[in-house]
Amino acid sequence: MAYQNIFTQVQLRGELEPGVPINPAENDPRIGPFGFMYWMGKIGGTQLGPIYLGTLGVASIICGGIAILIIGLNFWAQVNWDPLQFVRQLFWLSLEPPPAKYGLKVLPPLHEGGWFMITGFFLTLSVLFWWARTYRRAKALGMGTHVAWAFASAIWLFLVLGFIRPLAMGSWSEAVPYGIFSHLDWTAGFSIRYGNLFYNPFHALSIVFLYGSTLLFAIHGATNLAVGRYGGEREIEQITDRGTASERAALFWRWTMGFNATMESIHRWAWWFAVLVTLTGGIGILLTGTVVDNWYLWAVEHHFALAYPATGVVDPATLPGAPQ
Repeated sequence: MAYQNIFTQVQLRGELEPGVPINPAENDPRIGPFGFMYWMGKIGGTQLGPIYLGTLGVASIICGGIAILIIGLNFWAQVNWDPLQFVRQLFWLSLEPPPAKYGLKVLPPLHEGGWFMITGFFLTLSVLFWWARTYRRAKALGMGTHVAWAFASAIWLFLVLGFIRPLAMGSWSEAVPYGIFSHLDWTAGFSIRYGNLFYNPFHALSIVFLYGSTLLFAIHGATNLAVGRYGGEREIEQITDRGTASERAALFWRWTMGFNATMESIHRWAWWFAVLVTLTGGIGILLTGTVVDNWYLWAVEHHFALAYPATGVVDPATLPGAPQ
């Protein structure tokens, strides 16, 4: 008999669940639940709601909305308020940081990076408010704070790119522009400017953890689906009361790799791999231009890469009188 469970096979339709009760003394204005949605149930829980925002959630949405509004209006102004051109050129539009001549000036002229600074202020507030919200919701529900600290790792990279490194370099012009292709162009130019970021060992670690985390999540998801007919999706039960699902999963990976992760340890492995993507990536970005000016030359010096063979061509920058 064929058994496929790419989508949720059984959708539960009982009483609507308002959620776990929280301390009555805490103001907990949850909205909903609103009912059931069949198509949502195909990929997740079929119940819609309840939704809780609270003070921090509302503040985060307001600040994020202001940031997105400023970016959108600047984009629209760049195409002379033409809605058709706004849609056609959206991928090429960009809100640029201030020019280098303004250094660390808090608010340069609006048309020369001022809007960028205001956007960064509200976007950063939005992200930090949302982090505080995830932390407080977890504590209120008696959960661990693993989600908040994983989010903090991503925020670390966000702050390095837009705040910490520009501050260390002495100019807001080092920040990443707000735009789709402009962001990609900044990344390519950043790598070229500093001698190829691929020779940055922390960038290499970040890529290792990026690919590793995708592999771990894919392996874990595939294994759970493969033993789904035996109840393998009930992972918490399988941790302490190993049934035929967990035994088959373990046996498969022992046969395949020689050892297996447990129903608990696989989540710790995946959490650490995902967190280390942005943690090591942020370190690598922060060191670039502040500690290391050319990653290729650094790699050659530290026997991390081979030097190019001699070609007989003299680098003009090494000639007497060349500008330094």
